[in-house]
Amino acid sequence: MNALPTPPYYAVIFTSRRTPGDHGYADMAAQMAALAAQQPGYLGAESARGDDGLGLTVSYWRSEADIAAWRRHAEHQIARDTGRRDWYAHYTLRVAKVERAYSWQHTDGPADPQP
Repeated sequence: MNALPTPPYYAVIFTSRRTPGDHGYADMAAQMAALAAQQPGYLGAESARGDDGLGLTVSYWRSEADIAAWRRHAEHQIARDTGRRDWYAHYTLRVAKVERAYSWQHTDGPADPQP
């Protein structure tokens, strides 16, 4: 995610631990990322996974209604059910409202940006 949207917006924080093996996970993850990007209110996502299988994906949404619509999307429901059966040892999902956000990069110098 390059540019931060202007707050307020919502972050869906998905922390998971994968089971061994791919079992179609990579393909489905790519499909879900592309499909989510087409949904109303979607603002972007960031994701990382360690060698130990622990992963963190944060998707950003304009409203709680947009998040709820994505949760109800038929293809997303299939992916979620498959994940519970084949891909995840466990996961935790949190939804948070982002009230303030800023970013920094090395070329900005040592000072924190003013929010």
